Amino acid sequence: MLSGTPTVYAQDPASNQATLNFVGADIESVIKAIGHYTRTTFVIDPRVKGTINLVSEKPVTKAQALDLLASSLRLQGYAIVRTDGVAKVVPEADAKLQAGPTQTTTTVRGDQIATQIFRLNYEQAANLVPVLRPLISPNNTINANPGNNTIIVTDYADNLKRIGRIITALDAPGTTDLDVVPIRHAIASDIAVLANRLLEQGGVAAPGVPAGAGGIAVLADTRTNSVIIRAPSTARVNLAKSLIAKLDQPTDQPGNVHVVYLRNADAVRLAQTLRAVVASEATAQSPSPATQQQPQMQQTSATAQGQQQALGGGQLQQSSTPAALPTGGAGGFIQADPATNSLIITASETVYRNLRAVIDQLDARRAQVYVESLIVEVTADKAAEFGIQWLGLSGDDTSTNRVGGGTGFSTGGNNIISQTIARRSSAGVTLPPGNGLTIGLFRQSGGQLTLGMLAHALESDANANILSVPNLITLDNEEARIIVGQNVPFITGQYTTAASAGAAGVNPFQTIERRDIGLSLKVRPQVSEGGTIKLAIYQETSSIQDTTNAAGIITNKRSIESNVLVDDGQIVVLGGLIQDQMNDGQEKVPGLGDIPVIGQFFKYQTRKRTKTNLMVFLRPTVIRTSEQNVNVVNDRYDYIRAVQSESQPKSSFALPDMNAPALPPLQNGRPFGAPLLNVPPASSNQPAPRQGEPMEPSAPAPIPPASPLPEKVPSRTQ
Repeated sequence: MLSGTPTVYAQDPASNQATLNFVGADIESVIKAIGHYTRTTFVIDPRVKGTINLVSEKPVTKAQALDLLASSLRLQGYAIVRTDGVAKVVPEADAKLQAGPTQTTTTVRGDQIATQIFRLNYEQAANLVPVLRPLISPNNTINANPGNNTIIVTDYADNLKRIGRIITALDAPGTTDLDVVPIRHAIASDIAVLANRLLEQGGVAAPGVPAGAGGIAVLADTRTNSVIIRAPSTARVNLAKSLIAKLDQPTDQPGNVHVVYLRNADAVRLAQTLRAVVASEATAQSPSPATQQQPQMQQTSATAQGQQQALGGGQLQQSSTPAALPTGGAGGFIQADPATNSLIITASETVYRNLRAVIDQLDARRAQVYVESLIVEVTADKAAEFGIQWLGLSGDDTSTNRVGGGTGFSTGGNNIISQTIARRSSAGVTLPPGNGLTIGLFRQSGGQLTLGMLAHALESDANANILSVPNLITLDNEEARIIVGQNVPFITGQYTTAASAGAAGVNPFQTIERRDIGLSLKVRPQVSEGGTIKLAIYQETSSIQDTTNAAGIITNKRSIESNVLVDDGQIVVLGGLIQDQMNDGQEKVPGLGDIPVIGQFFKYQTRKRTKTNLMVFLRPTVIRTSEQNVNVVNDRYDYIRAVQSESQPKSSFALPDMNAPALPPLQNGRPFGAPLLNVPPASSNQPAPRQGEPMEPSAPAPIPPASPLPEKVPSRTQ
C-alpha cells in the first residue's frame, strides 16, 4: 500500500493471518477491506468521513483486525455497534441510541459499545452514580434505577470491565460501629439534639477525620439516660464520644431550677399533667417518721413559698426539705409560662430526669386531621289540581221567588261563591287569580256579569338538588367547628308599659335571642396508633320556613350527633333521611260526585307527592407530615383557582376589563412568582395622591387557567 494515492487490497478470507498497512486511507475503504477479510457486514453511517492510519507490524488474526479497527475508529470519534449479525459504524454520540448488546455480565470485549446492568446488594444506586459519572465517556450514559437498586451503563466494553471492578469494590456491606455512652450530668435527649446539630454542621474536626459528620447518628435512650452512637468507623465514633464528654459536664449555676422549652405540646396542659404525676408518686411513697412529725405550720409555709415562686415574687431559696406541690405532693414544683410555651421545674436532679423522660415522650408532633363532609339533599315535589264549580239561579230580576244552587269548594283558594260576592259590586268581572288553567262562565244579572261556572286545572313539578361540602382541619383530639349561615333574631319576650301621666302612647319592649341558622359542623377527631380515627361529630342543617307566624319564626332543623370509628382516608355514612310522602284529597257533592263522567262537575280533586333523599357522608384524612399538608393545600388551592378562573368575566367591546382579583399559582405550598394577592403595581402615568388622600389599590392582573381538577382528593397517608 503506497501513501501517495492509497489503494486498498483485500487479503484472502480463507487465510487467518493478514498484515494491515493503511496509511492515509479512506475510512470507508478500510472498513470494506477489513469486512471482506473478516467476513463481517458493515453498515456505515453517511456522517463517517475522513482518513485513517492502520498499520500492523506483524500478521494479525480476524478477531485482532476487528479490534484494531474499533480502536482506530474510536480515536476518530466513531464507534462500532454490533446487532443481529450486522456491525454499524456510527458517530460516538449516537452509539448509545443504537440497539447494541445488553448484558448483565461482561461478554463483549474491546472498543465496542454495549449496555450493562449492575445489580447492587448493599450500596444505594443513587449514591454511586455521581461517583462513576466522571469515569464514563462524555457521549455515553449512566443511570440509576432506585426501584430495584441497579445501575445501567452504556459505554465501551473495556471501560465496562473497569466500572464493574469499581462497583464490586464499593458495593460492600457497611461496617457500622455502635457504642453506648452513659450521661452522668446532663439529659440524654438534650445531648443527642446538640451533638447531632454540631456533627451535621461539621463544627468539630479531629486529626485524620475530615470536617463534617459523614454519617454519624446520636440517639437518646431516656430510660437509661444514655446516648447511642452509630458511625461508619471507629475514628468517627471516638470523635462523637469526645464531643459528648465535653458536653456532659456539671452545670456551674447553683440551684435546682430548670427551664424546658416545648416544641409541640401546650405548656399549661402539660404542667397540669406533670403535677398530677409527681403528686401521685409522692403520695404512693410512705412518709418518713421525720416528715410525719413536721408541724402543720411548716408545711403551710412551704406551700406559701412555692406559690410565691409561681407568681414570680421573692427570691428562690435552697432548702434541704423539698417544697410541697400545689396538688398536695412533695418533691418538686412545676409552673407553665404560656408566653414562651415553656415549663419551669423546681426539683432535685433525680426528679428532673424522670420528668424530662416524660416530657420528651409527650412533647411530640401531633397529627392533624383533614375532614371532608358531603351533605347531599335531593327533593322532588309533584302536585296536581282539577275541579269544576258552578252556580245557577232560576228566574230573573222581576221574579218574586227564585231557586238557585251551586257547588263551592275551598280547595285551591278559588271558591266561586266568595269570588262572586267579592265582584258583585264591581263594574266588571275578572277571572280569579291563581296558577294553572282557570276557565270561567259568565252570565248577565242585573246589568252586571257574574260567574256562573269556574273550572281550574293545575300541575306542578319541582326538583331540588343541593350539595354542601364543608371542609375543616384540626389537631388531633381538638374540636373544630364551621358555621355557614345567618344569625337570626328570635323574640323571647315582650311587654308594654303604660305611658305616664301627661305623656301620649305606650312604651313597647322586646327581648330577643340570636341563633345561627344554616350549616354547622362540629368534629373532634382522635387518631389511634393503628391508623384508625375516632370521630365525635355533630352536624346540623337548619333553615327558616315561615316568618309570618304570630308566635315567632318557624325553622326546619336536621341534625346528626354520633361517634364513629373510620380508617384513614375512608368514607363513612353518618346517616340520612329517605322520605316518600303522598297526599290525595277530594271534595265532592255526596251522591252526585260518584256518578261516572257527570260526577266530575260535582267534585274538586288534589294530589301531591313529596320525595326527599338526604344523606351525610364524611371522610377524614390524617396529616402527619408537612408534605401531606402541602398536598392537601395544593389540591384545594388549585380547585378554588379553577373556579375563580371560570368565573372571570369575558372580554367585551362595550365594557372595559376590570381585572378581577385572582390567586397566583402555588409551588411547594407557597405562591410562585407573585404575592398571595396578585395585585400588579400601579402604572407610572397614574397621578400621585395628594397628601391626606387615601391611595386606591390597583387592579390585579389575570392569571392563566388552572389545571383540571381531580375527581376526589387522594388519600395521603403513605
